[in-house]
Amino acid sequence: MDNTASKNKSSTNIEAPDSYNSHVVTQKQSFIYLSIKRIFDIVGAFAGLIVTAPVFILISFLYLFGDNKGPVFFCQRRVGKNGELFKMYKFRSMILNAEEVLKNNKVLYNKYLENNYKLEQDEDPRITKIGKLLRRTSLDELPQLINVLKGEMSLVGPRPVIQEELKEYEARLADFLAVKPGVTGYWQICGRSNVSYPERTDLEFYYIDNQGFKLDIKIIVNSIILVATRKGAY
Repeated sequence: MDNTASKNKSSTNIEAPDSYNSHVVTQKQSFIYLSIKRIFDIVGAFAGLIVTAPVFILISFLYLFGDNKGPVFFCQRRVGKNGELFKMYKFRSMILNAEEVLKNNKVLYNKYLENNYKLEQDEDPRITKIGKLLRRTSLDELPQLINVLKGEMSLVGPRPVIQEELKEYEARLADFLAVKPGVTGYWQICGRSNVSYPERTDLEFYYIDNQGFKLDIKIIVNSIILVATRKGAY
């Protein structure tokens, strides 16, 4: 778990392949599309934070005064657009020393790596009781609206990955790094946790190759439906 911000910006970039440059951005990423999308991100994230403010207060109260006292937010370094690392925010759904606990359990850690960087909730010793509820309802993702306001993420885009996962995108890493990651995306509406690598990369690249207003709206609408029905989340 990394809760410290880097002071040296040059040290927070992932080195992209030699073929990477600004021309990698697909034709769908026109100036008009990106500009309107950014405006929509700001308005949507701001409105979302206002509407969900009571949820922030309730969850903060549970972690500050409940049985799982500790930080309300979990911050993890993820890879953003152009390979720049940023701190992605989530409501904490795990115990404080989660990473240490997982790595100390060699069997579970190997299973975690082999299972595309995830474990079933029932076998994951890191997840708190509150965390299980947050994950099932996707409420743990709400703080990423802050990342959207900061310009590190978009409401819609490929899922931000950790550095170890970049190897899954090597065939088209430059294309993947050319797009801002999103709170939700095509992968999420096509199965989310039920879809693993390499199928996940195919879904992410489908979005990258076909992104536009129509697809973004479709993803947002379907994401709301999936959250309401709690499908694909754990």
